[in-house]
Amino acid sequence: MRKFAFETVDVFTETRFGGNQLAVFTDARGLSDAEMQALAAEMNYSETTFVLPPEDPANTARVRIFTRTHEMPFAGHPNVGTAFVLARHGRDSDGLLRFEEIAGLVEVRVAHDGDEVTGATIAAPQPLTTSIELPPEAIAACSGLEPADILVKNHAPLRASVGVFFVLAEVRLEALGTATPDLAQFRAVRDATPGLEGRFSLFLYARDGEAIRARMFAPLGGTWEDPATGSASATTAALMLSLGGQESGAWTLTQGIEMGRPSLLNLKAWRTAEGVRASVGGSCVPVLRGEALL
Repeated sequence: MRKFAFETVDVFTETRFGGNQLAVFTDARGLSDAEMQALAAEMNYSETTFVLPPEDPANTARVRIFTRTHEMPFAGHPNVGTAFVLARHGRDSDGLLRFEEIAGLVEVRVAHDGDEVTGATIAAPQPLTTSIELPPEAIAACSGLEPADILVKNHAPLRASVGVFFVLAEVRLEALGTATPDLAQFRAVRDATPGLEGRFSLFLYARDGEAIRARMFAPLGGTWEDPATGSASATTAALMLSLGGQESGAWTLTQGIEMGRPSLLNLKAWRTAEGVRASVGGSCVPVLRGEALL
């Protein structure tokens, strides 16, 4: 019987049982792709990570990220949580970790309170890219809202990425808490929109000055609602900066309130020669340790 150690952490929170849950298999050598996918489904979190030796010894690790149903090229809270776990094992280098992922190299800076590791901040691996726009009426139908709740003054609902694609839509703050995903509508929009490439994760956000409130629905991938979505949040920060004239910006984002798992994400975006880049960071709390038996 083979044994594979794992740890779970709550990400983007300072309170246990808040934030977004993550399972980290700290040494995934010997696991097949199918076994990683099966373990991610068994853990039943929005994502599970598997840590492997890096292809380039200058980097910390190769990190693979699986949802319940498929592998992800990049994701926010899995990187923050994985860095937190590995840094607690002393695997950082002067507070820095470098993860090889499908979307590119992810640099992570660890946060400390004295000698204690408290969290991390990641730089998204790609500059902002946008593709298709979607009708406000379709977004409203998917989220149980009225078309008037979908705000289009700043931008139409659109597909965007800093490493993995989400559909971003700005909504009225008063409507955000009433949103409820409609699975049939998600399927209908996905099937009618080739530009979604078969996947449809919807990130709704509302602005309140420099603060943001958000919710994320991905029922087609098995995540009815996500309590903290770092990659979508970083994409939103990059998008907001791209719509204005400033060189950089910083925001705080809260998510997971409606789920009883409040999360706080710290966002930054800045302009570079290659486009708008973004980072996302926050605190983490350790929860469980165990072994998978295969």
